[in-house]
Amino acid sequence: MNDVYSQKYTLENEAFAIQYMNYRGYFKMPRDHLHSYYEIFYLLEGERVYFINDTVYTAQKGDLVIVNPYDLHHTSSSDVPGFERMLINFTPEFALPLFAGSPLELLPFAQGSKLLRLPLKEQAAAEGLIRQMYSECAEAHPGYETCVKAALAQLLVRIYREFLRESRSPAPTEYTHPMHEKISEIAAYLTRHYAEELTLEGVAAQFFISPSYLSRVFKKITGYHFREYLLQIRVKEAQRRLRETRDKTISIAEQTGFRHISHFNTTFKKIRRPASPAVPQAAARAAPEETSLRRQPVFIQSAGP
Repeated sequence: MNDVYSQKYTLENEAFAIQYMNYRGYFKMPRDHLHSYYEIFYLLEGERVYFINDTVYTAQKGDLVIVNPYDLHHTSSSDVPGFERMLINFTPEFALPLFAGSPLELLPFAQGSKLLRLPLKEQAAAEGLIRQMYSECAEAHPGYETCVKAALAQLLVRIYREFLRESRSPAPTEYTHPMHEKISEIAAYLTRHYAEELTLEGVAAQFFISPSYLSRVFKKITGYHFREYLLQIRVKEAQRRLRETRDKTISIAEQTGFRHISHFNTTFKKIRRPASPAVPQAAARAAPEETSLRRQPVFIQSAGP
């Protein structure tokens, strides 16, 4: 039996949200997960398996997981049932005014979306700031919004400093299960070779595992079927090229692994990758048949455990 307690507070029409959750039992996110805002996940107790882009992480007590906008991520249970966590979401528009005039480039997260394993002293500091934001929202005393923003600013600076510390002495990703490393390698391989003819059977043979086992484990860890993940990568790269280049849609389709423009059009519209503010500018110079692809609407998933 699964028991859950959750409480969420928001500011400025949900430009900022903080949520506490205590979950008893096993839980996995029902589907892939992406959104237009930043995410900071802090684990108070338990373990969670995080898949972010090409890497599988096992979050443990005191770990921070940071996610830039539009990065694919998925969470699931480890062998440890239950967890307790804090989740913070905020839009770029909410955070950027906090650092007006600052020489530090705090956002987007410089080293990308990843897990941060903080030293004990930094764990205490980060947890204190997160709890402060939560209690300020819960109590809602006069000026609490200002206090929340101040605490968020301090937390982002500490994350920035942790990036600097890690860059001086980078540590390899620690895997708690052999298949976590294998799936990370396979996901990275798909990202590098997305333009090629790739099949589940071919990739499984290259990594010396059975297709059925790869299919099952890949879905469990990443939240995607093998083919779905490959299409996500291709569409993500296609949208980047639509946004940043003047290439024709048919050329971009070929460059990103689609053999037929009709398949590209159908897949692109189905996945509906999120657009950025730059997309309408690219669309303005596109041919009429390209415009609908360059102006795809934003697709946002609400935050999960």
